[in-house]
Amino acid sequence: MAKKDTPKGDASTGASTETPRGIDEYIARFPADIQEKLQKIRETVQKAAPEATEKISYQLPTFYLCGNLVHFGAFKKHIGLYPSPSAMTSFDEELAPYKRAKGSVNFPLDEPIPYDLIDKIVRFRVKENLQECEKE
Repeated sequence: MAKKDTPKGDASTGASTETPRGIDEYIARFPADIQEKLQKIRETVQKAAPEATEKISYQLPTFYLCGNLVHFGAFKKHIGLYPSPSAMTSFDEELAPYKRAKGSVNFPLDEPIPYDLIDKIVRFRVKENLQECEKE
C-alpha cells in the first residue's frame, strides 16, 4: 500500500502528476525532446506577451495578463494549447489541420509545432484580455 505522500506518476509521459511549483519544474518532468518543445512554446509566449506573468494553474503552465491568457501542457501524443474559445474561432482556418475542442488545440508530438501560429494566437489573446481589463 502506497503512502499518501508518494508521488503519483503519469504512465503516458513518465511525469509526476503532483502539481509542479513552477513552469521550470513542470518542464523538467518530461523527456529532453518534449522539454525542448515546451521551452520553445514558453519562449514564444513570453515574446508575444512580455507583460504576462507565469504561474501553474490546473496543473499546467499558464500565462496571466488581466486573467488567464493561455495554458499549455504535454501529454502522451500531443502538446495541448488552451487559449480561449474566441481564439479558437478566430483562428479556425489555421487550426483546421489539428484536433480541437471548444477552447483547446492539440499539436501532435511527431509533427512540427507551429510556433508562428502560437505567437499569433497569444497576441490575439493579449489584445482580447487588455480590452476586457479596460472595461472593468
